[in-house]
This record gives sequence, C-alpha cells and structure tokens, in this order.
Amino acid sequence: MSATWYSWIEQDRDVSVSPSALARLASALHLTRAERAYLFELAGKRDPTDEPTNAGPTEDQRPFIPLVNAVAGPAYVLDRLWRACAFNGAALRHFPAWLGGSEPCLLAYVFLDPSARDFIADWADRARRLAAEFRADTARRHGDAAFDALLDRLRRQSPEFEAFWQDHAVLEREGGQRAFVHPDSGPVVYNQITLVPIGFPDHKVVLLLPA
Repeated sequence: MSATWYSWIEQDRDVSVSPSALARLASALHLTRAERAYLFELAGKRDPTDEPTNAGPTEDQRPFIPLVNAVAGPAYVLDRLWRACAFNGAALRHFPAWLGGSEPCLLAYVFLDPSARDFIADWADRARRLAAEFRADTARRHGDAAFDALLDRLRRQSPEFEAFWQDHAVLEREGGQRAFVHPDSGPVVYNQITLVPIGFPDHKVVLLLPA
C-alpha cells in the first residue's frame, strides 16, 4: 500500500479500493470492530473477514423467551430493528413506558418518548451513545428497507438524534453501569451485560444485574 494511494483515499479521489485493501488499511490503523465495520459500510464493500451466516428463525418464533424468563432481574432481547422481541416480567416492571407501551423499538422510546428523558438518569450521554451504536449497526444492514425507514424516521422526528447522527461516531454496544429514575421505586442502578447469541447475529440479549 503506497503512500500516494493512501493520500488519494484521504483526498476522496475516484480510486478503486478492494475489500482486501480496506482490510489491510483497517489493520494498519488498528480500528476497533465498530470502526472497521463502518469503514466497509462507507466504502460499500463487504469485509472479507465476515463469515456468511444462515438465516435464523423469524422474529415471531420468539426463541429467547425461556432464556429471559430464567433471569431474575430485568432481561430483554432486541432484534435487528432494536425492537424488544422478548422480555421478562422484571423488565416490564422496570420499563413500563417502553415495554408496556405500543412502541417496541428501544431507539424510538429513547428519542421520541418524552418520559425517557426523566427515566434515564444520564439521558444525553446514553442517547448519544445509542446513536453511535446504531450507526455501527448500519454496516450490517445494506439494502434493509425496514432499517432504513427506522433511521429516516428517527432523523426526521428527533433533532437530538439527527445531531448525534451527524457526529459520525461509531461504537459497539457494550455493557456497564446504567442509572434510572423509576416512576415508582425511584433511583436505581444496574450493571448491564449485552450478549450476541451464537446463531442469532442480528439479536442482542441485554441483562440488567444489581450494581
């Protein structure tokens, strides 16, 4: 990879960049997985390290219900559109406005439901991070009309989401401490763990454990 060729990429010249060349560039720059995925998304190329996966069960099969019901604390599963496709009773009690409402999408709840700003203790920081995590997800959603429609809706209806989206930050969905102000029980803090189950790469299992 020559310095001239690399400078042409930085200058946005009309040069052809192969997936293997992008992979070498990502390795040389020590990009995180989220940053690497976003690089390939911008270039419109498929990362050669990505392994093709078989289509999993449909969302209506709800394969995760036994898992979340086995957890004592709040637990839920997000599908590819960040909709809660499974959750337990503890999660419903903790997220009454979201899981007890008519909008299953976590992003729609966070950005479009005014009650989320009071419920999530550090709303601005959490919302900014969710937008960056969602942007990282776009690398896996080329040609997904439903995903594009959700993105368009969020950008049109939430000025905050649009501002965060324009930051072009990309982050992987990670765990950590989460603080809430519950309408009944008051302030509560959890440690969040997020898992991607084998065989279901489009789903995220989220567990909230006592801090």
